[in-house]
Amino acid sequence: MPVKHPIEDAYLDVLQNIEFAIVSVYRNDPELTNWDVESAIDALIRQYQAEWRGKPVRPAKLSTPRKREVYEAVKSMCELRLGRDSLETESGQTVSLQMESLSLEEIVAILKRIRKSVRFWDKREGRRGYLDYISAYF
Repeated sequence: MPVKHPIEDAYLDVLQNIEFAIVSVYRNDPELTNWDVESAIDALIRQYQAEWRGKPVRPAKLSTPRKREVYEAVKSMCELRLGRDSLETESGQTVSLQMESLSLEEIVAILKRIRKSVRFWDKREGRRGYLDYISAYF
């Protein structure tokens, strides 16, 4: 499926889903930085691009538990939006969500948009600028 533009308008719900996952990690670990988020997003972009292009998918090399935690949270949301995962309630019941599955190309474009935002807010507000900015919305 071709990527719709502008990303912010066409995929607002997906951006919110992924940023909610990032904020959840940040709230559990206030020492998280923009760099941790960017590293995790970069790893996911590389993996999904490799899969999209039919290349071997290499395991992510993330140097800290913080980066791995962001990676897992965002990957879980991406897998859900790709239609490859489902949600479970606290009681263990599987919940089927009625939403259109995205393509790998769309997920990569969305992740690149988030990375762009991380870089912007990092330059503008410092090492937690992006995290503090998006936290205000959740």
